[in-house]
Amino acid sequence: MSYEIVEQEQGLLSKVSLLLAEEPYIAPPSEKEIVRELVRLREEIPGAKEEDKGNLMGQYNDLIALLDKVRELADRPQVNPDSPYFAHLRLLENGKERDLCLGKATRIQAGVRIVDWRNAPISGVFYRYQQGEEYDERVGSVVLSGEVIARRTVTIQRGQLVRIEAPEGSFRQEAGAWVTHESFTPRLAGGEGASAMRHGVDEGHDRRLGTDLQGGRRRADKRLPDIAGLIDPDQFDLITRPTSGFVVVRGTAGSGKTTVALHRIAWMAFDEPGVNSEASMFLVFSRALRDYVSHVLPSLGVERVPVRTFEDWARGLRQRHFPKLPRAVREDTPEVLNRLKLHPVMEQILEAQVARVQAPSTWEQAVDDWISALTDLELLEEMTREHAPGLFSESDLRRAVMVSRDHAQEVVAWMEGDREVEAALDPEDDALLLRAWQLRVGALRARGRAPLRYRHIALDEVQDFSPLEVRVLLGTLDHHQSITLSGDTQQHVMHHAGFTSWSDFFRHLGVEGAEVNTLRVAYRSSRQIVEFSMRLLGDLVEDDEAPLVTREGPEVELFAFTDHGGAVAFLADALKQLMREEPLASVAVLTPNRQLSSLYFQGMDRSEVPAIRQITDQDFSFHPGVEVTELDQVKGLEFDYVVLVEVSADLFPATDSNRRLLHVGATRAVHQLWMTSVGDPSPIIAEADLRRLPLSE
Repeated sequence: MSYEIVEQEQGLLSKVSLLLAEEPYIAPPSEKEIVRELVRLREEIPGAKEEDKGNLMGQYNDLIALLDKVRELADRPQVNPDSPYFAHLRLLENGKERDLCLGKATRIQAGVRIVDWRNAPISGVFYRYQQGEEYDERVGSVVLSGEVIARRTVTIQRGQLVRIEAPEGSFRQEAGAWVTHESFTPRLAGGEGASAMRHGVDEGHDRRLGTDLQGGRRRADKRLPDIAGLIDPDQFDLITRPTSGFVVVRGTAGSGKTTVALHRIAWMAFDEPGVNSEASMFLVFSRALRDYVSHVLPSLGVERVPVRTFEDWARGLRQRHFPKLPRAVREDTPEVLNRLKLHPVMEQILEAQVARVQAPSTWEQAVDDWISALTDLELLEEMTREHAPGLFSESDLRRAVMVSRDHAQEVVAWMEGDREVEAALDPEDDALLLRAWQLRVGALRARGRAPLRYRHIALDEVQDFSPLEVRVLLGTLDHHQSITLSGDTQQHVMHHAGFTSWSDFFRHLGVEGAEVNTLRVAYRSSRQIVEFSMRLLGDLVEDDEAPLVTREGPEVELFAFTDHGGAVAFLADALKQLMREEPLASVAVLTPNRQLSSLYFQGMDRSEVPAIRQITDQDFSFHPGVEVTELDQVKGLEFDYVVLVEVSADLFPATDSNRRLLHVGATRAVHQLWMTSVGDPSPIIAEADLRRLPLSE
């Protein structure tokens, strides 16, 4: 039987190869060079001599036409003979056998059937049925019925068959000969006995942060639970600090920073009931994190303290203080201007602008200060030279000023009543305008004209806020100056926000010498996940930041594929088995971008993976099931199982920001972490000394 399977697959590949040889594969040219040349011409044409502009425009139009043809080819992919398909089905229908292959493109000719796994209805047979099962599948208006008599995945490299995975066994080319191995079916595991609710189990001293008496995270509600009975001594020390002044909490992912900040509010409210009101506030970075933690305070009896995103809070205040400014949000601002607006130097620029201009303390003048701070090239050059040397080039600042002046003209026209102009503000402008108000007019105002004063503010993921944004918050504190800041430098993914270190951050805030308290125990993830996630950071790890862990788990694993279709099939099989065995488990399938999220969601949805959802706007359900979304959407959240999709060298080159992003994704996993890659894995992954299983070879 073993050799028969190999002979069948080699025979099928030979038949496909002969057919493809009749019509050679032509790889479409890369778009990158064409786009690069278009950008060059677009920048050159305005300054060219009049007699040269016609020729340059002709070149530009020719390249536009070529780009259209290239994209048309990409939309109609050809079957690549180097790797024409990744799966093979043999179907028995009406007493006749037929072969069906799944690949990245469709080719049906001379008895060969290769279909695109992404949109061919018949491919659903492969994703929904196992070998030996009978199927009924609707294809158009026809219902096909039959039996899957063979279901195999294959690896074809440079036109050569190198591996076959089948229920009968695993067959691989080794040293020029075929070797048979016992069939290996990787499976997600590690949470058994925890994913199901456990009743009447007293874990006693073995309980840790993040679990409760019934197994905690394996509840149907996947939001952050109230774990007041499980906090450890270090956490309790921070929660019960004096109610005035700064409390700064840093720690690795899963060490309980957010829990400390939340429970600290509850502890303060016990002795001071006034804390349980809108005079306190818990601020987070994202809507997803807001929804994740929003049930904790009410469960602790603190029902009136709002949990909000900083963006929503700042926008609401900006609209209250500057009602005549446009409310539309701009989405096309150049990167250099966003970087400038978030950089700590903007605090010094605004202060210098307000100090040099003697003017009334009005909101109109605050708007003028904001505009001047972004459009006065001489001021920008002077202040960046002094406070941010080498970080902004002359061309950077000229570009930022040019765009800011265009935006300012639109805003002024809008304020003067011109509603035909498309005026809008950047999200970063909200904090800049509020800070300009504080410097020019004074305290921000509550509803009415009373000063806005908070008894306590907790700010989570502080490393992804700019110092100027935190300055705005500090300016709203009452005489207690009570604020809790929690964060982790290793999870700093908003690299434009200007956070480099805790000491520099506090220097920018004007509160040098603040004590930073470190939580050193990583409760969320197993030792294998924690150690691997720290190795991902490479040299970004500081010597004193190695976390302690509390439990063991399965090894971190990487699986390599020649095609996304093969990866989808592999994950679909594993996830269907997992959800059968652990129906209360939560799984995150994390991708580098929206396009891949849609591709994997659609493939696994067609494969009938149960309870699968695509998250497009941080609308996590916090229920059991499989959620597919982008890697940068999940900071602060956790899942029982995590799959990092397409951790390839192309999408994750070895940069500090990618190291931190992969670290964030890896540390979302409680029990087990998988990764997949089509092509060579990222050097960040390779350097992490990952254990690789036979399937990933």
